Amino acid sequence: MKQYLALCQRIVDEGDWIENERTGKRCLTVINADLEYDVKNNQFPMITTRKSFYKSAIAEFLGYIRGYDNVADFRALGTKTWDANANLNEAWLNNPARKGEDDMGRVYGIQARSWQKPDGSFMDQLKKVVDNLTNGIDDRAEIITFYNPGEFDLGCLRPCMHTHTFSLVGDTLHLTSYQRSCDVPLGLNFNQVQVFTFLALMAQITGKKAGKAYHKIVNAHIYEDQLQIMVDVQLKREPFDSPQLKINPEIKSLQDLETWVTMDDFEVVGYQCHDAIKYPFAV
Repeated sequence: MKQYLALCQRIVDEGDWIENERTGKRCLTVINADLEYDVKNNQFPMITTRKSFYKSAIAEFLGYIRGYDNVADFRALGTKTWDANANLNEAWLNNPARKGEDDMGRVYGIQARSWQKPDGSFMDQLKKVVDNLTNGIDDRAEIITFYNPGEFDLGCLRPCMHTHTFSLVGDTLHLTSYQRSCDVPLGLNFNQVQVFTFLALMAQITGKKAGKAYHKIVNAHIYEDQLQIMVDVQLKREPFDSPQLKINPEIKSLQDLETWVTMDDFEVVGYQCHDAIKYPFAV
């Protein structure tokens, strides 16, 4: 929690104003931020200086694991995070690659589970990594990437948190996640939850011990219409201790994640927080 607030304060103190062409809004921006999450000791990085929610973030990532490309499937899991990008993004609405309402195109989970190779066949990046780690293999390329520049025009949004590298040291699994762009007031807590949970899940289904998750952000920003709320409200609040994440121990394989797992299999305990803050969202 303290590192999150430190990043917010750094943006306020040191950030430069950058015009964002996609949203038409200015952002106060810093380049390069590094965060660490102690998954081994289960210090779950939920924001406590405002009310935060974790199930939508986990549901979204579970949809990526399943390779979903339709908003209706994400809604069925319990998250509406893709509704706006799939159905309100003018550039995507006018894109001939869009297959209709709720279609997201070839983004995130599609790239993770069905990366198209030059010969037209498909590669399942996630399964390769799971199989290797389960067998105690780390070839220094246990990498899952959603970032496919050749197919940017086939999806509603370029990936923000785009690449995940797993490292196996003995029987302890670590994760380094890379994010090109981050809306810090709204998006970062969402992404923190996902990075932490991804490592916890991968350690559990491969039979390894969870270590640390490292989260590298290239462009960290606060939108102009979010700044005053951050300065006047959130940065003036004292944080509470981190809660813990409980994951159903019966989740033992990638197939389990692909089939029967729901948000009822995740629980956060010991969460204390301040009142909710409503930040504007940039589509």
